[in-house]
Amino acid sequence: MAFRDGPFENIKVPLAWTAAVVVVVALIASIVMIVGDRGTAAGRGETGPVRAGFVAVAGPVGGIFAAPVRWTGAVGDHIGGYFFAISENRRLKAENAELKQWRDQAIAMKTVNERYEALMGIRTDPPVPMAAGATVQDSRGPFARARLIDVGAGKGVRIGNPVMNEHGLVGRVVGTTAGISRVLLLTDVASRTPVLIERTDQRALLTGDASANPRLAYVRGTGLKAGDRVLTSGDGGGFPRGLPVGIVAKGVDGSWRVKLFSDRGAVDYVRVLLFQSFGQLADPNGLNAPPLAGLGSAPPPNANEAAAISDAMTRRTAADAAATAARDRRIAEANADRQTPLPAQTQTAPSPDSRPAPLPSATDQAPTPVPGARG
Repeated sequence: MAFRDGPFENIKVPLAWTAAVVVVVALIASIVMIVGDRGTAAGRGETGPVRAGFVAVAGPVGGIFAAPVRWTGAVGDHIGGYFFAISENRRLKAENAELKQWRDQAIAMKTVNERYEALMGIRTDPPVPMAAGATVQDSRGPFARARLIDVGAGKGVRIGNPVMNEHGLVGRVVGTTAGISRVLLLTDVASRTPVLIERTDQRALLTGDASANPRLAYVRGTGLKAGDRVLTSGDGGGFPRGLPVGIVAKGVDGSWRVKLFSDRGAVDYVRVLLFQSFGQLADPNGLNAPPLAGLGSAPPPNANEAAAISDAMTRRTAADAAATAARDRRIAEANADRQTPLPAQTQTAPSPDSRPAPLPSATDQAPTPVPGARG
């Protein structure tokens, strides 16, 4: 029998009265819980029996009813995390691609900076002024090995200047304009570089033959070994002495060759040594300084003392010059006296009075007898 067919089918309960009854029941339950929650006489901190019973009954029931809510929240979090992970993955992929570009640029810049630092670390003894440049064109052929660099006469570059990278000697300048210079590499067939073997101090001539390893020619002396370091000798005044060139190796043809230090890296950044002659390595002022300048603990002379010293030196120089002139004049007069011929004598007949007296005869020259002497 259905509920509507029972005795209560005609009972109609107003909604307002139902709500009022529910509120009153809830209010009464709250009052009972508050009253029953007061502490007992034995201990103020203990829970009242009414609330304890309610909690004991409502705890499991609340856990059962809360489980679907928790499950629903977990499923929602899982679904939301899935869709968030997809969008986050896309964002991270785009960011990673951008960071890879920055990483490649950073690696390239690091490499360039390291090479710049190596180039700036090139030192010569004695110091030689330098100009840095980069390769703008590489000319290669069956015999030619040359490069164009973006530094020229405007920076003081001249024909014959040595060119180096961070590892060693590259070549020399053979042509220059205001902003561009042409560098003849050591491997060019026209390249000839005086070198020396560091271990034995042997002299040789490094000649290019368009191969990667130029040949050592005209080696003076014996005792050359593979692995010996090769440096510029400075012979001829075209290169400073001691620039690193390479190491000695034995070629497949049996000749001595040189593995260039400059081949250890790309020849795209170079430094040009503004070397003209060995005279530029010395300080003319230092060479022409007074011999006693700066010696001892006495301070340098002031302006008045310097003027007095200069006057004294001038007077001494004038006196020395006068003495030298007088001595030369006396020597010249003495030489002139020796070279003057004697005057010729007049040949005249002697007069009777001027004839010489006759020599005494033998009787006239007899000795006079001494008294008392024996005959």
